[in-house]
Amino acid sequence: MNCNTLPSGRIYVAGHRGMVGAAVVRRLTELGIDPSNLITQTRSQLDLTRQVDVESFFHRERPDVVIFAAAKVGGIHANDTYPAEFIYDNLMMAANAIDAAYRSGTRRFLFLGSTCIYPRMAPQPMPEDCLLTGPLEPTNEAYALAKISGLKLCQHYRTQYGVLYHSAMPTNLYGPGDNYHPENSHVMPAMIRRFHEAVRDGRDEVTVWGTGTPRREFLHVDDLARALVHLVNLPDPPNLVNVGTGSDISIRELAELIARTTGFRGTICQDTSKPDGTPVKRTDTQQILSTGWEPQIDLETGVQKTYQDFLAASESGAVRAV
Repeated sequence: MNCNTLPSGRIYVAGHRGMVGAAVVRRLTELGIDPSNLITQTRSQLDLTRQVDVESFFHRERPDVVIFAAAKVGGIHANDTYPAEFIYDNLMMAANAIDAAYRSGTRRFLFLGSTCIYPRMAPQPMPEDCLLTGPLEPTNEAYALAKISGLKLCQHYRTQYGVLYHSAMPTNLYGPGDNYHPENSHVMPAMIRRFHEAVRDGRDEVTVWGTGTPRREFLHVDDLARALVHLVNLPDPPNLVNVGTGSDISIRELAELIARTTGFRGTICQDTSKPDGTPVKRTDTQQILSTGWEPQIDLETGVQKTYQDFLAASESGAVRAV
């Protein structure tokens, strides 16, 4: 079985209104899932930080498979400004859901993390076994610690109880439904919005945070969705697996790509008073490639598609900026 095969049973996609969760729902819908087998809950219907509510939900719905894409996420500014919320909310969501899933009989649980779990000065590309071998990047330590706890919960529940609970660590994501908040978003959507508004307003200068030298890897969210469906179909998945493209680009090069995409022809300035974050982040993708999955959307095509989605959402007033 692979990313073109629908997992059997009832599937709960946690965080279905977020960028990743929505992509997973799109993929399951493309594969022809019976609507009665797809379980989703909004935040107002189920607060995953409340243990009693989560236990009640799992015992009532009894999903066979969980793809856990729910998380409190944000870019450098948000992570550095609200570390208490980032560690508490993500810890509680992971612990509550993983334990309730086990106690209600869920046979398969795929937990989503991030490559920020790896040490700040991890070897490049970052292999899965470099986890916990060095200090984390301080600006997103709180989020990373919560995600490490979630993946370790899955690993130990699998070892102790024999359930297929495992984790995937995607690299930096982008695509439809991203968060375009001017301060709390990740680098890709922040730049798309900034360059778009500069073109709209006739400005001839755009400022980008940091030196522009850090290198980042980007994966289109639809490629991730295909990877997640692939992983929950594997009979013996890795406890932890990176999901990425294996290639990177400097922040300055990314800014230039987005400038071309949006039609900006002015000057790109670097605000070196702002933090750069981790110097280099590129994943070692050998493990997931060995299972038969590979990315299909190249970065330039993906950025163009993402900008078109941003324009359509802007016209309809549906741009996400929270």
